[in-house]
Amino acid sequence: MTAQQTHPSPAPPPPPSPTAALPAPRGPLSQAVIHALATGPPPDPDAPVADTAHTAVASADPYGDDLQLALHTCYELHYRGYAGVSDDWEWHPGLLRLRGAMEEAFLAALRRDVPGGTDVDGALAGLLTEPAGTPARSVTHHLRDEGTRWQLREYAALRSVYHLKEADPHAFVVPRLRGAAKTALAAVESDEYGGGRPEMIHQGLYADLLDDLGLDPSYGAYVDAAPAAMLATVTMMSLFGLRRSLRGAMVGHFAAAEITTAPSARRIVQAMDRLGAGPRARRFYTEHIEADAVHEQVLRHDVIGGLLRHEPALAADVVFGVRATVLLEDRLAAHLLDRWRARPPRSALRADA
Repeated sequence: MTAQQTHPSPAPPPPPSPTAALPAPRGPLSQAVIHALATGPPPDPDAPVADTAHTAVASADPYGDDLQLALHTCYELHYRGYAGVSDDWEWHPGLLRLRGAMEEAFLAALRRDVPGGTDVDGALAGLLTEPAGTPARSVTHHLRDEGTRWQLREYAALRSVYHLKEADPHAFVVPRLRGAAKTALAAVESDEYGGGRPEMIHQGLYADLLDDLGLDPSYGAYVDAAPAAMLATVTMMSLFGLRRSLRGAMVGHFAAAEITTAPSARRIVQAMDRLGAGPRARRFYTEHIEADAVHEQVLRHDVIGGLLRHEPALAADVVFGVRATVLLEDRLAAHLLDRWRARPPRSALRADA
């Protein structure tokens, strides 16, 4: 049986939903969070929520499925929420205490595993250098040169965990900036939201991409299929965006994402052309080739430059944001390529999703 046959295509997608259903738990932390949200309106603010789960944080893998899904579930309350879940859970003190403990574990792991430093220009310059030949751990090179259609579809499905809310995590940092940095970042966000044209909002373009590839364009449709390495790239954005103390890290992350998008988007378009994807699938990435080449310069010179003119002490946080982004993207690439390059190739989606 071929790899294509081993990983059959999903059923035709239903109409997109604006709100996701609660995901399936993956361990004691996510079980505690999901059970609490599913039980109805939140209890009295002084009542403990998932109190026994606090002891599980210390032993949980900060990059693992359970903690990452629990964080993702908590953060979604700040975005579109969940079908049937009370909006009043968003700021419930008991849930926030548990979330805070999980955030500290995740943040401690990132700080442990990311090199420090204050050389912002050096950290950004490293993103612009690609090794000669086909990089061993580059997902987009793999998709362009040898990937199959089912691998392209898996990649699109997994990236939907972020792209269906593209730019929303970064919007949290706008009120934490001032002057030129605020103006420049707001301009980039405006482009992400369609530049005044609702039909061009990047979230909508990605839903079109999913539909064109025969995938489910519903918000949150592939969270259950997403491994921890995918969830971590998104929970990091929410963690940085929701903490004012990490505004420098969020700016560094955003710059890293925009700097690396244009060349990777070009390779995805080439992969789509080779594999026969339709025009609605291509459009999302062709839009990013041009837009993010401009955004790169705005973020480097106006957003980061403006931030550090006012707050030079945040240089280390900017470097941290850049390097944390690289770390988590490398972990995701390793997960995808380890499975796709296995003999025989294996799905990168979670087996029990």
